[in-house]
Amino acid sequence: MATTRVPVDTAELTVRPLTPDTWEAFAELVERHNGVFGGCWCTWFQTLPSEKTFDADDNRALKRRLVGEGKAHAALVFDGEVAVAWCEYGTCQELPNIYHRKQYDEEADRYPDYRLTCLFVDKRYRRHGVSVLALRGALDLIAQAGGGVVESYPHDNQGKKVSVLYNGTRAMFEDAGFELVRPKGLKNTVMRRTIAPAG
Repeated sequence: MATTRVPVDTAELTVRPLTPDTWEAFAELVERHNGVFGGCWCTWFQTLPSEKTFDADDNRALKRRLVGEGKAHAALVFDGEVAVAWCEYGTCQELPNIYHRKQYDEEADRYPDYRLTCLFVDKRYRRHGVSVLALRGALDLIAQAGGGVVESYPHDNQGKKVSVLYNGTRAMFEDAGFELVRPKGLKNTVMRRTIAPAG
């Protein structure tokens, strides 16, 4: 079934943090996409392999609990009262699980204050720059929390179309002021930027 895209004016979109107050809008976005990536509920980076149940209901309950405890963070993009995208961020303690973790730990010169680990956009809103808005929103929320060194691990797709880009592209992060630190895995990168405190 073809996706019906909606007209998108990014100037009309707003960003709010993921909190208990915005949980229902976040949950509706995830549910519109069948739990996202097989029922992940954006918990993959929050749990280590030994902790995973691979059950969508368990992941939903885990995410809701972490949001309630203030241990799950994301910038949510809203069109009116409907959440249409997110950018997940958090400390290394909140987001301990990353792809190529063994290589990352062996090559790490330092650990960041924050990680950006997952970008997701409602299929009706894709290809309109909404992921960039989510990224900027996450950086603004990090600045409001005091700023610090921020890392992300985007795909180096070299301009080619790729069906799944859960962490965005190297080019998008370069445009947002991130610098390449090193490759990670075959097609991912470690990119870093320091965010000043909001003033």
